[in-house]
Amino acid sequence: MTMKKINAFEQGEAILKTLSKGAFLTTAADGKQNTMTIGWGSLGFKWGQPTFTVMVRQSRYTKELIDANPEFTVSFPVNEGFAPALGLCGSKSGRNLDKFAAAGLTTETGETVSVPVIKGCGLHLECKIVEHYTMAEDKFDKELGEKWYANKDWHTCYTGIITAAYVEE
Repeated sequence: MTMKKINAFEQGEAILKTLSKGAFLTTAADGKQNTMTIGWGSLGFKWGQPTFTVMVRQSRYTKELIDANPEFTVSFPVNEGFAPALGLCGSKSGRNLDKFAAAGLTTETGETVSVPVIKGCGLHLECKIVEHYTMAEDKFDKELGEKWYANKDWHTCYTGIITAAYVEE
């Protein structure tokens, strides 16, 4: 797989359009790796650098791995054929299942982080976490809280400096 480095902001429209349909958030620590489907995230600029923020619920296996290794990748499936894998990775836990094998996903070693990317997706970000915080009920809109957090499984938000951004050629 040949990678062409890009400016993440120049791919902002593709990132946001793809994210609304689902992307793969991948984490790895202690010889284990996991990917999960995300539909929420933020491309931004903080501390003079490009960033990407992901949200992970407290109950997720991904949270255990991302807390153990403060790096992540996001693979955006701009290429066709990933809908079944996105469905599986958004509905099954990596605690009990090798989602890569079950979904037929293959990985490629990250260029700047120890976390792999999902081969074939077409667009990838590699990030090193510089900020994280857990959302708090008393600091959140009541109506949105009732809609999205009725069971109180609040997200932790992880902001990572984008250390590499590339497309597959």
